[in-house]
Amino acid sequence: MQDAQVIESILGQYRSSLAMLRQAIDACPEDLWVAENFRNRTWHMAYHTLFYAELYAHASEAEFTPWTRHRAACRLLGASAEELRGVTPYTREELLGYHARCLAAVEELAPRVALDGPSGFDWLPFTKLETHIYNIGHIQHHTGQLAERLRVAKDVGVAWVRRG
Repeated sequence: MQDAQVIESILGQYRSSLAMLRQAIDACPEDLWVAENFRNRTWHMAYHTLFYAELYAHASEAEFTPWTRHRAACRLLGASAEELRGVTPYTREELLGYHARCLAAVEELAPRVALDGPSGFDWLPFTKLETHIYNIGHIQHHTGQLAERLRVAKDVGVAWVRRG
């Protein structure tokens, strides 16, 4: 299989994963979006997922410039209520705009970096090909959590997107 075919397959799976994440963000009602009864609030999990989707699409952390609305406290999940006190939740509209930026970054950057090269992140000890697979898995993991949260709390579904 040629690199161009591999890249197109990777991009197809990024597109589908990000399309399902977009559905979850779009479908989330305001009360669930800001609900504080979850350790990882819905808006926070959506931001975290998008942040890393964009970060890992880059060749390295040094080449990455965070979104202008980036809030360092929101990068990682698992923050306590104390750590998030005073942090204004991102709105759905803000994150839908960020989603578009992330998708554009993936589309632009994935074809540029050699698949057999390093991940570009010292905490990810594998090739760029595996970094893409890891990144897609990360998007799917959190999208699944958000989809399940929507289903349980509001009986709202997120449709499967086979290939974007």
